[in-house]
Amino acid sequence: PGLGTLTSFLLEKAKKVICIELDKKMIKILNDRFIAYNNIELINADVLRIDLKEIIKQEKENNEIKNVKIVANLPYYITTPIIMKLIEDKLDVDSITVMIQKEVAQRLIEIPSGKNTGAITYTVFYYCEGKKIRDVENTSFIPMPEVTSQVINLKPRKEPFVKVDNEKVFFNIIKSGFLQRRKTLLNALINSGVFLNKEEGILILKQIGLNENIRAENLRIEDYANLANLFCKKYSKKPKNVV
Repeated sequence: PGLGTLTSFLLEKAKKVICIELDKKMIKILNDRFIAYNNIELINADVLRIDLKEIIKQEKENNEIKNVKIVANLPYYITTPIIMKLIEDKLDVDSITVMIQKEVAQRLIEIPSGKNTGAITYTVFYYCEGKKIRDVENTSFIPMPEVTSQVINLKPRKEPFVKVDNEKVFFNIIKSGFLQRRKTLLNALINSGVFLNKEEGILILKQIGLNENIRAENLRIEDYANLANLFCKKYSKKPKNVV
């Protein structure tokens, strides 16, 4: 929460606000600032290591809190790890609203195969519905950063967007495809060991209706699901390094 600018607004709206702050010095400052509020809890911990699922579970069981929303201004340098944790932990929350660097935000809420598509685009789209709330110009901050920020909202889906037989295989194939973005998907998956050779790769891509010259960022999420599911069936009895 930093100095608590956002926290002060949340305290006026929410039944309870739980703040996770890594810096012990900031915990003391926040305690002093919000001493008059009885709906705040400060936790001195690393958000990447703390068990958020357990915290949410306890709050819902003990305090009769029904709706949980995550709201944060995320540090630019650890935006992706935090977003991935919030999504992959499959938290029982209604929404995740964050302010992050605009360039990163555009990748997170892009429709897979759109112009801003990255590997993380597929992960977010698989688990969540994302939308832009607003841009925040750099002049809104002191000191002023060099980049524009953007507020986005992620709403966890009740079920993943596509059905896959093995999520680990699904995401590993996507990751492998984006490790060498200047190459075709075929060459990227050969170099990463997903395909044994070019002939095998061309055959597998052809089976799901994909051209051998297609690039990783041009696939729909359905294409990756089809590729992963076909891969699982083909190698169900053979160990592969992608699994």
